[in-house]
Amino acid sequence: MNRHAGTARERELRVVLAQLAAAPRDLRANAATIREVLAGHPDSELAVFPELFLCGYTGERVGELALTRDDPLLAELATACADSGTAVAFGFAERGEPDASRTDGAVHNSLAIIDAEGRLAAVYRKRLLFGAEAEAFAPGADDVLGDAAGTAIGALICFDIEFPEPARRLALAGAELLVSVAANMAPYLPDHELASRARALDNRLPHVYVNAVGEAEGLRFVGGSRAVRADGSVALELGAGEEVAEAVLTVGAAVDPAVDYLRFLR
Repeated sequence: MNRHAGTARERELRVVLAQLAAAPRDLRANAATIREVLAGHPDSELAVFPELFLCGYTGERVGELALTRDDPLLAELATACADSGTAVAFGFAERGEPDASRTDGAVHNSLAIIDAEGRLAAVYRKRLLFGAEAEAFAPGADDVLGDAAGTAIGALICFDIEFPEPARRLALAGAELLVSVAANMAPYLPDHELASRARALDNRLPHVYVNAVGEAEGLRFVGGSRAVRADGSVALELGAGEEVAEAVLTVGAAVDPAVDYLRFLR
């Protein structure tokens, strides 16, 4: 459904921003944290966790941490979503399909979206890998929309938001909400402060951006998670430490034609 085409269905969406430090290389502990947050926010419709949260941000021996989409741990989280009635989005290392060059399958930096019925609604594989990530992960090939919390969600991961094109493609495909998970580190906090607002304003879409905190492998993650309205204004912004907070965003609102930038695209 594309609200630029005059088919808007405006509603309010209650979202949990789970700006937390992942336990390094401990999938079970991080899955337990996701379950706890879901159980603690029964009135929210969507909970969002940082990039690679399920395993902790790393580029070292990622194959040891990678899960396939039918892994029992993901099934447990799907059950938690169904029990709580809350959808969830979180980052994980995904084992891809075997091919001629890798019989065990490549590893992707992925974002899973599980809906409130416990269905794996979408998995997005990060397309724009930052720095040394390209040595650890294979890039994804497709843009992904996930249908969860009654909303068409456009999925993005960290470096993706620094470019206009990925979010624009999602908006043109009918996204009603942009969801970005990140492990943004010092000194790049200003980059994402600007980019998170710009991608909302570019496309007149609300944007939920959830970043990591803490330290891992010599990196310091800078937080600054935020819920951004479709006009680029900030509805909720978190600091540099661990914090779980709720925001309410309007999704599906019609866009004023005078500032609907997408209609000017050639």
